[in-house]
Amino acid sequence: MTSSNNSYQPLNISIVGAGIGGLTAAIALRKNGHNVQIFETAEIKTEIGAAVAVQANSLRVLDHLGVSKENLKGFLSVFLGSWLIRFAFKIYKGWPPQISNLALKTAGLLCHRSDLYEELKRLATGEGEGPPALLRLGTTVVASDPEQGAVTLKGGEIVDADCILGADGIHSIIRSQILGNTVKAENSGWSCFRVIFEVSNLLNTPELEWLHAGVTGSRIVIDREGPFRMFLIYPCRNGAFINVVAFYPDSPEDDAGDPILIPFPVVWMPTTTREEFIAKFPKFHPKFLSFLDLPTHDSIHRWKLRVLPHLPTWVRGRAALLGDAAHGTLPLLGQGAGMAVEDGGSLGFLLPAGTRREDIPARLEAHQRLRTERGEFVNTESVAQLSKGFNLLEAKKIQSHLPEYDAMEAAEKATATI
Repeated sequence: MTSSNNSYQPLNISIVGAGIGGLTAAIALRKNGHNVQIFETAEIKTEIGAAVAVQANSLRVLDHLGVSKENLKGFLSVFLGSWLIRFAFKIYKGWPPQISNLALKTAGLLCHRSDLYEELKRLATGEGEGPPALLRLGTTVVASDPEQGAVTLKGGEIVDADCILGADGIHSIIRSQILGNTVKAENSGWSCFRVIFEVSNLLNTPELEWLHAGVTGSRIVIDREGPFRMFLIYPCRNGAFINVVAFYPDSPEDDAGDPILIPFPVVWMPTTTREEFIAKFPKFHPKFLSFLDLPTHDSIHRWKLRVLPHLPTWVRGRAALLGDAAHGTLPLLGQGAGMAVEDGGSLGFLLPAGTRREDIPARLEAHQRLRTERGEFVNTESVAQLSKGFNLLEAKKIQSHLPEYDAMEAAEKATATI
């Protein structure tokens, strides 16, 4: 992505948000020789409480950027080989995976979020090609001027740049500055528990054999009697941990507050107990709750699921949105992080070395043209899975083309139209 022409002036780029999308963009842009600052509210930025699916489309971008798969400690996964157990209230063998050549071609990795995050941070801020990005932790952006490219920090400091990238998540401040009004993420009517268990004793526990025997992807346990409830269970960190996401419909007491808005350093997702977890799944057979007896790697967190409506625009002047700030959705297709990675990696082609300051608005418009349809498709289809009770066969049909997409190739082609 770099140019052999050394006469150009590198851009000064402000990225708001040091999550997966922001760090991916920082890696791509520093490789082009640009000067990148990343502003992050958290004083100690980390990723807790969940694993993440790095599917083939994400891996393609990460490979391009030089990510070490060894550092990701990922468990090889074939999504199309997920094992479905439909009747959670009785012992039922379930539907075994049918692994096709397509599934093997689109195999991805199941990783702990912190492993992915630390590898992205290393590539963004450590030694490597181009100037290291400056990560400013404990720095809150309170306003921005999208036309001029300036951000205002809490305390009054104004930082001028050629370009602003809003990677500040589902409650993005940059989104409100671009749109001129506040668009909030809407309550989906669903919540989930998220927890990671240690599996060192798993092989010595016969009643948990269903969790690991012949694993190629996830275990999906669904209650189709009454209100929809589902477990999504998959390994990470080279199989040493099992990640559990347990979906259930909200009740009034779940709406006492919005955990995502709790400021750091308070835990952004409230913790809960094993007893509360079990109480939300009263019909599940004890066999499918037995993993709760395993030692936990972290606390059990409760997460209210919210989704962002489609936005009228992602760009204004010198500012653009990416990741959850642009298309935040539900985790039912395992592509939330994937879309953020694709967004960030694509910007490396759309803002190459030699880009002039006056060309930035047009290049950000190209980012919107390239990424909007795909981001909104994943947003819409992920939400639709809840209303359909998560139809695995339909989800597989959707997944069959999502991992095949080459975001780097698409972005390279898009540069020709600018």
